[in-house]
Amino acid sequence: MHIIESGNVAAAHGVRLSRAQVIAAYPITPQTPLTEKLSEFVEGNELQAEYIPVESEHSALSVCIAASSAGARAFTATSANGLLYMNEQLHWAAGARLPIVMCVVNRGVGAPWTIWNDHQDSISQRDTGWIQLYACDHQQIIDTVIKAFYLAEAVKIPVMVCYDGYILSHTYMPFQVPDSDAVEEFLPAFSREYCLDPENPANLNTVTLPDSRDNIRGEKAPGYMEIRHGLHTDMRKSMDVLSDIDHAFESKFQRGGFSYLENYRCEDADYAVVCMGSLSYQFHDAVDILREQGYSVGVSGLRLYRPFPEQIVRDAFSARKGLIVFEKALSYGNQGALFADIKSALYSCNQRPFVQNCILGLGGREIKTQDLVETLKSACEQEGATQDAPQWMGLQLENSE
Repeated sequence: MHIIESGNVAAAHGVRLSRAQVIAAYPITPQTPLTEKLSEFVEGNELQAEYIPVESEHSALSVCIAASSAGARAFTATSANGLLYMNEQLHWAAGARLPIVMCVVNRGVGAPWTIWNDHQDSISQRDTGWIQLYACDHQQIIDTVIKAFYLAEAVKIPVMVCYDGYILSHTYMPFQVPDSDAVEEFLPAFSREYCLDPENPANLNTVTLPDSRDNIRGEKAPGYMEIRHGLHTDMRKSMDVLSDIDHAFESKFQRGGFSYLENYRCEDADYAVVCMGSLSYQFHDAVDILREQGYSVGVSGLRLYRPFPEQIVRDAFSARKGLIVFEKALSYGNQGALFADIKSALYSCNQRPFVQNCILGLGGREIKTQDLVETLKSACEQEGATQDAPQWMGLQLENSE
């Protein structure tokens, strides 16, 4: 079934088709219509789930932690400062290895207050132990939500599905809603190896001593450091699991195939743009314009940010002349986080391109296609060395205080 709806509605359909059993909801712009739509699905008996309104984002994720610990498929959504308010529980959910799925509808972080889009919220939480997937349009939103539940439950690690506030959340686009029976065949029913059971009481996640020790059954139990090593190791392995899931989805629904990177006119490109979210699709027009002017450029949208697919990055970009990383986030006092990750991945390559960084679109600052063209053209013509200091596109210093 094809429909024309908003990105938030696309996400809600993904949750419905995934048969989430517990939904924790707290409103925050621009995520609110997503959980509102889910409430309609529950009220209309289109989704058999417990819909739990809470008093804060911290509580929303706490509800999901409790539900997942009890063996239920749990979902929530948030944006910006709401995601930051969850920070403690983000670490808890990952450390407890709970397969929660959460949509992060990307929005700038206050202060000063903004309700507009950038990626500072999810990028600031990249080290909490959650897998992070980024969607570029409405079809990817619904499909990625479904795959996220499969992935989270396969590797026992929570997953964020991130998409741009307003640019995707509130705009209307056509997308296909998969058949519910087909999704049920693709996504197995949720079944935990262990969950809380009143008939078999147990303590979970009690104080862990620095060193490994025997548990009550006389078995060697991991200490805190071993638990962290296990999470890291399994996150690295999750890249292969994601690829398998994506290929299975593509085989069943004839969509997908971009587990890590989604390329446009990159096959013969000397210079490549790397970015995330809807910006990668906006760059299609800029690349087409520059191709007509004789510049050998392409764009690659990164779909998986955590765990970071460095070998995929090396294979895709090491032979290029140059990379220009455009991002809507900044590691203050350093550079763009994606830029730093890409430089790190390429460091061990004998042959590697120059890499430059451009910060743009913070707080919803308009991104004009012609500005993308000029900035990319300038980078290609410089043929310079890697520049650690980012340049800023669209900055209006004369209006700043």
